Amino acid sequence: MKNFLLLGLLLMAIGCTSKTKYTQQSPEIDIVKSIIGNYVNGEWDEYAAHYAEGATVFFNTTEENPSSIQEIIAGQKLSIEPLSSYSFVRDKEELEMVLTDEGETWVNYWGLWKGTIAANNKTFEMPVHITSQFVDGKIVKTFGYWESAPMQIELMKIQEAAAEMAEIETPE
Repeated sequence: MKNFLLLGLLLMAIGCTSKTKYTQQSPEIDIVKSIIGNYVNGEWDEYAAHYAEGATVFFNTTEENPSSIQEIIAGQKLSIEPLSSYSFVRDKEELEMVLTDEGETWVNYWGLWKGTIAANNKTFEMPVHITSQFVDGKIVKTFGYWESAPMQIELMKIQEAAAEMAEIETPE
């Protein structure tokens, strides 16, 4: 009976000292929220500052095709160029931080991106999922997934129409 009591106390002590495996409030979650705000506000230096040197980024790609944060920012600037507005619907986002069994810290973000093409005022919404690994308060690896094909097809239609108009205006 004495051994049972000691075992029970030991298990309770271990349970009380274990780290939280899952939370919706943490400094890392605040960093991800900041990054979303930096993106929307075009604060690219602040955005990049949240990433560790040599961080690998996999936005809509596999681990065989990593990008640096500088490459990602350049691509993001190009992708928002034809837009008159873009944002994330902040009241539609969900965030969680997970501490894995291996001791890694990851933050998951689910949000809704919204953008309007300047040339025709068509608005698109895209669900976005981003998951980022943190080490010492900096992102070392991040994966992001969203479906941009409908907007890209619309932009291609606009380009094709512009090319056709240019042909009509400049006869051979």
